[in-house]
Amino acid sequence: MKITSIDVYDFGKCLNYEDCSPICIRINTDAGISGFGEVGLAYGNAHNAGVWMVKDFGQLIIGKDPLRSEAIREQLFRTTFWGMGGGVVITSAMAAIDTACWDIKGKALGVPVYKLLGGKTNDKLRAYASQLQFGWSDLIQVKNKGAGLGLLFDPKDYYEVTKNAVRDGYDAIKVDPVFAATDPNTPLEKIWGSQGTQIRGCYREHDLKRSVERIAACREAGGPDLDIIVEIHSLLDANTAAELGKALEPYRIMYYEEPTMPCNADMFKHIKEKSGLPLATGERSYTRWGFRQFFEDRTLSVIQPDLCNTGGITETKKICDMAQVYDMGVQIHVCGGPIATAAALQVEAAIPNFTIHEEHNANLLDIFIKAGKYYYKPENGYYTVPDLPGIGQEMTDEFLATCRKVVIGG
Repeated sequence: MKITSIDVYDFGKCLNYEDCSPICIRINTDAGISGFGEVGLAYGNAHNAGVWMVKDFGQLIIGKDPLRSEAIREQLFRTTFWGMGGGVVITSAMAAIDTACWDIKGKALGVPVYKLLGGKTNDKLRAYASQLQFGWSDLIQVKNKGAGLGLLFDPKDYYEVTKNAVRDGYDAIKVDPVFAATDPNTPLEKIWGSQGTQIRGCYREHDLKRSVERIAACREAGGPDLDIIVEIHSLLDANTAAELGKALEPYRIMYYEEPTMPCNADMFKHIKEKSGLPLATGERSYTRWGFRQFFEDRTLSVIQPDLCNTGGITETKKICDMAQVYDMGVQIHVCGGPIATAAALQVEAAIPNFTIHEEHNANLLDIFIKAGKYYYKPENGYYTVPDLPGIGQEMTDEFLATCRKVVIGG
């Protein structure tokens, strides 16, 4: 079997929702089998770079055997110069290619990818409702009619959105109490443009109080058995992250995600010592080497590799196996389109140190419900892993026809 062409589809041209614009690829073969992958740059400002990075790497694998995914990964890693430590744009392109190759393998053999990874260790996957500061089904699907997210300011709104998620069957949620500025009159474009308030040095009492009140409202709404993950999106420095973490101790936080940027792993030691909360990070780390120090110094309780930016299924499975050596749980970071969700479910089904699945509220948007051939969602807070061959998901031809398309080879 040989790769004959690669189609790159840029969702950005067909989405009205600019803040999440995934890029997916379809690798085509001379056997008539195609596989899908996704570039993990759906948000932020690296979107266009991802499209052209796949184009550069895609040209190198035309004529290669997609069943030899490890060899293709090594070629892109070792022989392209920037493959070794070149950054997340590089590894995201590698991830899309790798995932598509695994999809082809599963389809060629007539089995789901999880069977090729060792089979299920988890029959069902517990999920949490993610990013409640942007709303949940009542706001996104009812009020906004599936067209967009919102942004919540008042602690009363955090109470209501938690009630909404619990009513939908979830017993775990994730919320960022820092992202929304404390002044509800702040223009939305200013909040998005600055990626939140980015508090530095020390917390003003007003800001700290509001952040804690938002989490307190979630705890009150969900009761004592609700698991609450607090996400910070690296908006705080180590000192303010430790200060907030200490203030949140009474609310029994499941884990404290990305309290500060992961570039200096030593700062996580400081936060852990000062706050006492279990820590997690990973969406801005990539490859085994990016996670190594976190493993060795034992600062994290949970790692969160993003399969679509850390190198794909091949690299993510190796990271998960390394984490098991250090007794760390795994929650794959998911913030993309239907391909990202499907690929994550396949890996999570196979790993024994699976912790919980991220059900991002972008999955409630109409555009993502309609873009994939199949719409997967948790039932009563749990996913059933797809048993279709490959990763179990493809994009519809109708949706792909609306995307900007770049063809490599063919």
